[in-house]
Amino acid sequence: MIDLRSDTITKPTEEMRRAMYEAEVGDDVYGEDPTVQRLEEKAAEILGKEAALFVTSGTQGNQIAVLTHCQPGNEVLLEEDAHIFYYEGGAISAFAGVQTRTIKGERGKIPPDLLKKAIRGDDIHFPETGLICIENTHNRAGGAIVPIENMREVYQVAQEHNIPVHLDGARLFNVAAELELPVAAFTEHTTTVQICLSKGLGAPAGSIIAGSNEFIQRARKWRKRLGGGLRQVGVLAAPGLIAMTKMADRLKEDHVRARNLAEGLKAIEELEIVNHVDTNIVVADIENTGKSVEQLLEDLKAQDILAVPFGPSTIRLTTHHHITDSDIEQTLQVFQQLLQPVQK
Repeated sequence: MIDLRSDTITKPTEEMRRAMYEAEVGDDVYGEDPTVQRLEEKAAEILGKEAALFVTSGTQGNQIAVLTHCQPGNEVLLEEDAHIFYYEGGAISAFAGVQTRTIKGERGKIPPDLLKKAIRGDDIHFPETGLICIENTHNRAGGAIVPIENMREVYQVAQEHNIPVHLDGARLFNVAAELELPVAAFTEHTTTVQICLSKGLGAPAGSIIAGSNEFIQRARKWRKRLGGGLRQVGVLAAPGLIAMTKMADRLKEDHVRARNLAEGLKAIEELEIVNHVDTNIVVADIENTGKSVEQLLEDLKAQDILAVPFGPSTIRLTTHHHITDSDIEQTLQVFQQLLQPVQK
C-alpha cells in the first residue's frame, strides 16, 4: 500500500524503537523523567526559546498556547484557513472561551495591513485581541511556506500593540529544510511555537511547545488541567529526540518527490495541480475527470494508493519518509490507468 494520506502515518524507525525500549524514565508529572528533560532542553535550544514542554499532540500544544496567552472573552486573530480554526474542533472556543476572527490571506500569509485593521480598539463593545496565530507551513494552502519577511511584519504589528504571536509550526522543520535555514530563524518572530514530532520528523507521537520560562511554567499547569500530564513518558520522548535531531535533514527528499509527483500529475490533461508545491503536499483538482472525489479515492484504494479529500473537487497527497521514488512512479502509473478511459 502506498499511503499518501498524510505524513502522520509514518512508523518509528528501528533506531527509535530501540531508544523507546532503552529509555531512562521517571514520573514526568513530578519532573523526574530524564529523557523528557533532555528532549525539552534540546527542543528549547533548537527552537531558540528559553524553555520547552513535551505535549501529547499538536492540537493539544496549540490549545495550551491559547489557554496560556488568553483570557475568556478575548479574540484570537488568524488566517481564514488556519489549522487551529479549521481542524481543531472549535477547541479554543470550547476550552479557552475565546472567539476567533479570521483574516483572508494569500497562500497562508496574513497581510499586515489587514491585521492592523483587525486589531480591536479600546472600546467596551469590543473583545480584546488576546493573540495572533500564524501557521508555517500552511496546510490548507498546500504546504505553503510563509516567507520569513511576512512573519517579521506580523510580529512587528503585534509588538506595536503588545499582542503575543503563536506559531503553529507543525511542519516548521519542512520550512527550515527547504530554505536551508535554522529553525530559530523563524521562531525569533514569534512569542511561542508548537512543532509536531509525529509528522515529517517521523516520531510515533508527541509535540513540543516552546517560549519563555514563565510561559512554559504556566503552560505546564494547563497541560495538567487538560489531562496531558503523563508519567513514565520517556518512552515517547526518546523517539521524539531522534526525530528532532536526526530526521530533519532528509525532509528535502520528501519535497523533491512531491514536486515529481505534481509534475507527473500535471501531464494528465484532466487533472490540475492547484497549489505551488513548496514542500511535501500536493493538491489536485479532479473536477474534469468525470469522477467524484469519493469515487476516485475508492478507485485509487483498489489499486493500493491512499489519498484524502481536500475539498468538493480536490484531493491531497502527502509525501513522507516511507515514500520512495518507485512509489511515486507507481502512483503516476495508477492515475494514468484510471483516467485513461476519460482521455480516450
